[in-house]
Amino acid sequence: MGRFDGKTVLITGGARGQGRSHALAFAREGADIVVTDIAKQVSTVPYTMSSEADLAETVAQVEALDQRCLAVQADARDTAATNAAVGQAVDQFGKIDVLVVNHGLLSLSPVADMSDEVWDDVISSDLTGVFKAVRAVIPHMVAQKSGRIVATASMAGRTGLPTVAHYCAAKWGVIGFVKSVAREVAADGVTVNCICPTNVDTDMIHNPAFYALFAPGVENPSRDDVIPGFQSLNAVPVPWIEAIDISNAMLFLASDEARYITGEALHVSAGWNAFNAA
Repeated sequence: MGRFDGKTVLITGGARGQGRSHALAFAREGADIVVTDIAKQVSTVPYTMSSEADLAETVAQVEALDQRCLAVQADARDTAATNAAVGQAVDQFGKIDVLVVNHGLLSLSPVADMSDEVWDDVISSDLTGVFKAVRAVIPHMVAQKSGRIVATASMAGRTGLPTVAHYCAAKWGVIGFVKSVAREVAADGVTVNCICPTNVDTDMIHNPAFYALFAPGVENPSRDDVIPGFQSLNAVPVPWIEAIDISNAMLFLASDEARYITGEALHVSAGWNAFNAA
């Protein structure tokens, strides 16, 4: 008996990394899964993004757990694609009980050198794309008088960081957006929360561009070279956490145990939050 038996969970950005971890975590608890992902490269992003093969692999791993899985290639920035993905989920499974808004992308640039395209790609994905996914599912959840929405924010939404001002702006915006929507739908049985992770052990941080940022002056820094830089952000002496650490928090906020938690920004951050103002 799983905590999400008979439930349908829609996860954006589900092709790999945190999204795949979330899909598998909910599937292990009995949920049917819908995953969406852009599954192609965005030119301003300095690391290799997910592929159609990654999306297919998530489906295969969910189905190996004897749960149904629908995959939809959809760019979160695209209103029509997002609405169509939600429609496909409802058509196939009859409902959406949980929305996990996990997608995101990141690039690096000082503001003085940042192009419109670099700014727009991050804001349109990491903030506007969250809005579009949430907007698309709210009518279904309000109609059924129940639902859980959990978005991935970031510790970058709790502080300022150089070269990622666009990402910080987006993640600060996600927190404010979540709190606002939580108030709008609270009377309809829908909770809306977000999680603020520290750095997570995924491709978003493990790439040459990010390594150069965390090991300045080191030529072609390795994973070991960047550990001290990443670790300096956290009170708990680890450089990064695992995707399952975020998945576990997603499961909690989407569960009945969290039925009276809404409008919350939950820090899963190895104590990075302890350095910030309350």
